Amino acid sequence: MAAHASSLSPHRPLLEVQDLAKRYGEGDAQTSVFEHVSCQVSAGEFVAIIGDSGVGKSTFLNCLAGLDSWQQGHVLHQGVDLFTLDETQRAIWRRAHLGFVFQAFHVLPHLDVAQNVALPLMLLGRMNAEGQQRVQQVINAVGLQGLGPRLPQQLSGGQLQRVAIARALVHSPPLLLADEPTGNLDPSTARQIMDLLLQQTRDRGTALVLVTHSSEAARRADRVLRLTASGMQTEATAA
Repeated sequence: MAAHASSLSPHRPLLEVQDLAKRYGEGDAQTSVFEHVSCQVSAGEFVAIIGDSGVGKSTFLNCLAGLDSWQQGHVLHQGVDLFTLDETQRAIWRRAHLGFVFQAFHVLPHLDVAQNVALPLMLLGRMNAEGQQRVQQVINAVGLQGLGPRLPQQLSGGQLQRVAIARALVHSPPLLLADEPTGNLDPSTARQIMDLLLQQTRDRGTALVLVTHSSEAARRADRVLRLTASGMQTEATAA
């Protein structure tokens, strides 16, 4: 399959999903998770994804990140088709272009809070004085002031969620994917985190795709899309 390359126009969406289908199994025993999913997200846009439990919302995010495979369709980031990249190329792409807030946190237990947050900058070779300042800035922004030296086992679930969010934001990626980022947080902290994610979107031109069951979080989106087994539907437009 030929690569979708990139003489980009300034109006081209940052993210394009074209007729995506995800199935499990082989041959006649295949089970479809979703099919015919298409959508676009522009730089600086916040899109919320909702849908029934089990429809594959987390799997969809993993496909957008190139962490999962799919059987049909294309996922393009700034004109680059992830289907054409091998695993090493996808990992290099994620390192530079993506922030991901996992529902299960995936915080590394042997690194303290500051080291976990700094990990994207370390991998990019940007842990200089400016990088250290940025780490402290995002730690403070998510409400973890003074907890930089703590190990993950010393934190609550809500604090671990905030570590994961800070890590996803620290390198100011052009694309941010978030799977239920406020699910373990109290209402006040959830609003604070949504403010932070929206600030990243507006101030830095980040494209934010957020899977959520929270109606409050969805109301703040520019667009709300519903993932179904047979495609993506426009659910609502934020007021």
